[in-house]
Amino acid sequence: MSKSIFRTKSVDKILADVASGYSDGEHSGNHLTKALNVKDLTLMGIAAVVGAGIFSTIGEASFHGGPGVTILFVITAITCGFSALCYAEFASRIPVAGSAYTYAYASFGELIAWIIGWDLLMEYAIGNIAVAISWSTYFVNLLIGFGINVPAWLTMDYFSAFKAHEQVQQLTASHKLADITDALKEGAAAWNNAPGIGDFKLIANIPALLIVVIITYLVYVGIKETKRATNGMVILKIAIVIGVIVVGFFYVTPANWHPFMPNGFGGVMKGVSGVFFAYIGFDAISTTAEECQNPQRDLPRGMIYSLIICTVLYILIALVLTGMVSYKDLAVGDPLAFVFTKVGLTKISGIISFSAVIATASVLLIFQLGQPRIWMSMSRDGLLPKVFSRIHPKFHTPSFATIVTGFVVAIPALFLNLTVVTDLTSIGTLFAFVLVCGGVLLLPREAATKGRFHLPYINAKYIAPVVFIAGAIIFWQPMIDLFTGANAHENFPFFLFIILSAALTIASFVKNLSLIPVLGLLSCFYLMTQLGYDNWIRFIGWLVIGLVIYVSYGYTHSKLGNKASATHQTSVWIAFVGALLAIAGVFIFVHTNDTLVEVLDVIVAGCVGFLAVYLVSAAFFNASERKKPI
Repeated sequence: MSKSIFRTKSVDKILADVASGYSDGEHSGNHLTKALNVKDLTLMGIAAVVGAGIFSTIGEASFHGGPGVTILFVITAITCGFSALCYAEFASRIPVAGSAYTYAYASFGELIAWIIGWDLLMEYAIGNIAVAISWSTYFVNLLIGFGINVPAWLTMDYFSAFKAHEQVQQLTASHKLADITDALKEGAAAWNNAPGIGDFKLIANIPALLIVVIITYLVYVGIKETKRATNGMVILKIAIVIGVIVVGFFYVTPANWHPFMPNGFGGVMKGVSGVFFAYIGFDAISTTAEECQNPQRDLPRGMIYSLIICTVLYILIALVLTGMVSYKDLAVGDPLAFVFTKVGLTKISGIISFSAVIATASVLLIFQLGQPRIWMSMSRDGLLPKVFSRIHPKFHTPSFATIVTGFVVAIPALFLNLTVVTDLTSIGTLFAFVLVCGGVLLLPREAATKGRFHLPYINAKYIAPVVFIAGAIIFWQPMIDLFTGANAHENFPFFLFIILSAALTIASFVKNLSLIPVLGLLSCFYLMTQLGYDNWIRFIGWLVIGLVIYVSYGYTHSKLGNKASATHQTSVWIAFVGALLAIAGVFIFVHTNDTLVEVLDVIVAGCVGFLAVYLVSAAFFNASERKKPI
């Protein structure tokens, strides 16, 4: 028992707890069903990866990078490959649900484990909101192809319609009719035609709600049903993607591949967010460890096989896209359908729309499968209420956590437009990868065991310094330029990368660190620096909210800790006063015309006020305790 926020949970204790039935906080003795083999895991990995990214974000990435975007796919695949090997090492040692959260608990300690668990909530749940909305768009377009027109007010979120209505009114009043785009017209029409009471309009994305309900039901009733649905969808969409590649190559014009990198390497790297978003998901299958027949062998294989297959498909798709039309035409939301329409193959476009519906549904399925198991693991450790670890006696699934996940995704998808969370989801995923790679460096080395994956050890003692020096020489001028200019503060993430690189280089030389996790940590952190200063600020804001929940609940209820002291409880209550004062300050001094921004400002300000006052009051009470005579 410990009061430290960095208390770790040993691998032996994790495995012993699961074996004893401790995994279920409500119904001890109910276990998850072991139904997955390496084929199922590979297909689940493909299901999670081949989704909205290949049908949407690949277009914007190709627009910036030209045919050279294929290089970015290779770079991203290698980066993900390092992370996949580190995930595989953890999965072979700790074959339980929880993924990066459980791995961090065993290596970094409780606070970092909580942070990564909260971060995974953003990756899975918030990312799935965007996926659900994306699925709705594809599905509505598919229905239009069959001559079925669903009213726009049933397929659009409330705020998009409201803003479109206001913008159309403003542009019309200022006689700028040429600036009214088709999207604005559609949104304004949805607002004008929607039923309502007074100024309130009934506008909601019903298809997004329905798909989340269906997927949540599948995940709720059992892993076997989820497995069958996933396997069927994956086989279908891979067949369609391969068909698209084969047909598309007959319409490739090699001249479109020149120049290969029209905007240089910088242009290629502008597509980092979109390309990495296309890879997100292979790590989700690690949350199914307790449902694998042989997790030590099959989980690593499933992750690596799915990553290799998806990389090959992505590179071929990118070559087809940039070969069929000029990269300059690819800044569209539906690039695959667009290029086939451009060459006159409109029927193929319809098939692609159908494939997109299947692909995004399978991504939704895997992430809805993963999130409840993260919550279940956090609940086991006391960091969330024990009801989250309840396992259904009949279906053998984390029932309550699955239902909550459904609500968390379905309700925002119904009313909000959150498709801009691509970058936020990517930075959250990369952060998880960084911690998993770093966690492997903290694990004691073990000898290879027959039938179990073992991460190859390559000494980074001399390789890491050579790579660091070579990078410093090649990128010396760009690094100097980072310290100049009016917005030099926006390069803060890259400054952190330089510091981390230097520290890891020294540690590699002194400690003989393993090369693969070192390269994985550095490459993932580098991709994080490419996601923009604003996304870092939003990400830090999200983590601050999570820290408030940990301080006010998780630390107190942790099963590894002693009962929270009276001074901690007092500090928490005082901290709530600080939160209220911070919120009052926002209302008084901060004014914007965007309601959503105001709400976010209030939430983050309240959390910052809470943490600041808590830290000050806790330090004061601890100092007072030390001064008391013994």
